Amino acid sequence: MTVPAPRARRRPSMLGRLLPLLLIGALLAPLGLLATSNWGQVTDDRDFAARERLGVQYLTALAAVTDALVEAQSNAVNGRPAAREALDNAVEEAAAVDARIGGELLSQERWAGVRAKLEALRGRSATDPEAAYTAYGEVADLLLALHRKVRESSGLVRDPEADSFFLQDSAGEELPEAVVAAGRLADLGVLVSRRPAAQQPRGLMELSGVRVSALTPATDLVDNLRSAVDGSESTDLGANVLTPLDTYQRSVEALAGYSLPDKDSGVVSPGQLSAAALNSHRSARQLQPVILTELDALLVERIDRLNRDRWLTAGAAVVAALLLGWLAALQVAAGRRARRRAALAATHAEGADTAPHRDPWQPVADEPRALQPVGAARDPESTQWGAFDAQ
Repeated sequence: MTVPAPRARRRPSMLGRLLPLLLIGALLAPLGLLATSNWGQVTDDRDFAARERLGVQYLTALAAVTDALVEAQSNAVNGRPAAREALDNAVEEAAAVDARIGGELLSQERWAGVRAKLEALRGRSATDPEAAYTAYGEVADLLLALHRKVRESSGLVRDPEADSFFLQDSAGEELPEAVVAAGRLADLGVLVSRRPAAQQPRGLMELSGVRVSALTPATDLVDNLRSAVDGSESTDLGANVLTPLDTYQRSVEALAGYSLPDKDSGVVSPGQLSAAALNSHRSARQLQPVILTELDALLVERIDRLNRDRWLTAGAAVVAALLLGWLAALQVAAGRRARRRAALAATHAEGADTAPHRDPWQPVADEPRALQPVGAARDPESTQWGAFDAQ
C-alpha cells in the first residue's frame, strides 16, 4: 500500500503578509484624523468659552462705571454735590481691567475715548443742568457702545447655549440700556418741570420717547431672564435670579406708572418719578452682579466639560493606537516565525540527497541471512546467532 506524501505548505505571498499591516494602517489613519479633528474642535470651543469669560470680566467693570455715571448725572441735574469718588473708583477699576485684557478684546481705543470724556466731566460747572444732562448723555452713549463692542469681540453675542445667551444679552445690552434710560427719564422729568409752560408739551413728548427707551429694554430683560431660567439645566439659576428679577420687575412697573402724566394736571410729578427711577436703579444694581455671576458659572462649567471631552478624546486615541500597534506587532512576529519555519524547511530539503550517517555498531538491516537447516551440524559460536535473532 502506498502512503501519499504530505502536501508541502505554501509560503504566503508578499501581499498576503503585508495585507494585515495595510488594513491596520487603513484603520489607524481615519482614527487619527477623527481624533485630531475632535481634539481641535473641542479646543476651539474651550478657547471660545474662555474668551467669553474675559468679556464677562470687562462687562462687570463697565457695569460699575455705568451705575456711577447715572448717579453722577442725577446729582448734576438736581444741583446736588457731585460724588466723584464712586465714579473715579469705578473708572480706575475699569482701566485696570482694560489694561489687562483690553488688547485681546480690541477695546482699548474705545475705552480711551470713554475715559477722556469721563475726565472732561470733572471740570464741568454744575450751574447749567440742561448742559450737564446733554454732556452726561453723550458719555453714556459711548459707554453703551463699549458694552456692545465687548460683547462682539469676546464672542458673547455668538454664545451657542440658550441660557448663557439670554444672560449675556440681558447683562451686556438690555440692563445697561434700561439703567441709563431710566436715569435719563427721571432727570428729564426734573428738567421739564423747570421749563416754561410753553415748552411743557414738547417736554412731555420727549418724556414719552425716553419712557419707551427705558421700558422696552427692561421688558425684554425680564422676558429673556425667564427664558434663560426655563431653558437652563442648572438648578441654581432660577433660585438665584428669580428673586431679584421680581424685585426689578416691580420697580419697572412703578416707573412706568409714575412716568405717565397725571390725568388731572397733565404733568409728570418729578419727585415721584425720581423716586421710582432711584428704586429701579437700586434693584438693577442688585440684579446685575447676579446675572454676571451666573453667566460666568455657566461658562466655567462648560469649560470643565470641554476639558473632560478633550482628555477623553486623547485617551480614546491612545488606546486605539496601542491596540492597533499590538495587532501590528503580532502580525510582524507571526511573519518572522513563518520565515524561520520556511528557512528550516529549506535547510532539511537541501540535505535529503546526502548519504545518511551510519552507526558502525548497528547491523545492516537490508542484508539477507541464509536460512539454517534444522538439525544441521552446529557451526562455531559466531554463526549461531544472527544480528536480529535477539529481537
